[in-house]
Amino acid sequence: MYGIINKSIEELVKENFGETKWDAIKKSSGVEIDFFISNEPYDDAITFKLAVAISSELNVPVSSVLEMFGEWWVLRTAKEKYGALLLAGGNDLKGFLLNLPVFHNRIMLMYPKLTPPEFKLDNINERSMDIQYFSEREGLQPFVKGLLIGLGKMFNTPVSIEISKSDQCDDHFDIFKISW
Repeated sequence: MYGIINKSIEELVKENFGETKWDAIKKSSGVEIDFFISNEPYDDAITFKLAVAISSELNVPVSSVLEMFGEWWVLRTAKEKYGALLLAGGNDLKGFLLNLPVFHNRIMLMYPKLTPPEFKLDNINERSMDIQYFSEREGLQPFVKGLLIGLGKMFNTPVSIEISKSDQCDDHFDIFKISW
């Protein structure tokens, strides 16, 4: 993952729990990087070590940490760093979600070594849709749920999300049914 992810995790912790808590998390994670460079790729293991350490320090499940971070990512990091890109995605939640399958194409222009997830939409209705989430990375479903919650908040649209798994032969993916 790119350094901007780890920088954002650091900002989340510092703003909500303080510098001392971040120092304890860094120490318990074993991550010895003093400063994350936003546009540099880092091993995914670093991000997961930080998430596990946050989980331990805050005494919450890793899934809760990832969900909290997903929401933070949309409402703070993405809004501050990619505001225009977010606004170009749609005027409301449904419009943004309809554009989600092509969103990472624009992001890849800024981060050429990005290995983005893939999103496909299904069962699109006036008040809900299914989002199929394909990723080479394991364990990020709670992060995606947090992103969707954050998008709902960004568009002032309360959402409910159900997650299920696909059992289709070789096409393993998660399905997020989002309703608003």
